[in-house]
Amino acid sequence: MAVMVEWWGGRDLRSMLPRVFFEHFCSTSLVAEHDDEPVGFLVGFVCPDHPGEAYVHFAGVHPAWRRAGLGAELYGRFFALAADHGCTVVRAVTAPVNKGSVAFHRRLGFRLLPGADEVDGLPVSVDPGPYGEHLVHFERRLDGEGGGG
Repeated sequence: MAVMVEWWGGRDLRSMLPRVFFEHFCSTSLVAEHDDEPVGFLVGFVCPDHPGEAYVHFAGVHPAWRRAGLGAELYGRFFALAADHGCTVVRAVTAPVNKGSVAFHRRLGFRLLPGADEVDGLPVSVDPGPYGEHLVHFERRLDGEGGGG
């Protein structure tokens, strides 16, 4: 939690990771460290109400470690973990303002899902949460069906 404001260039997204994620999804979440310091993390889970689906709730990489393959490695490990739990689909979301995240997910083979609206050429849906923000929704098949992009 202590690194989030710095890693997101001053955006305070700590409210996106309440303690419940660390208490209930630690076995499906990942942390990368270098010299005992966190350099990346992925908080994800296997969906109990959607058999065969897993969800990446939040992922981040220290700015100095970006473009070094760490984010892709964390996602790759999560894909393997999800597949081991019988999942064939991984879902994720990001804000349309986060162009780097959109590009990253697309490079990993996620496809953009249709939305109810469009922001900056991206399909978006309004998050029903307290802030009503637009979100880009992604899906990546683990079973080779449906393609990416």
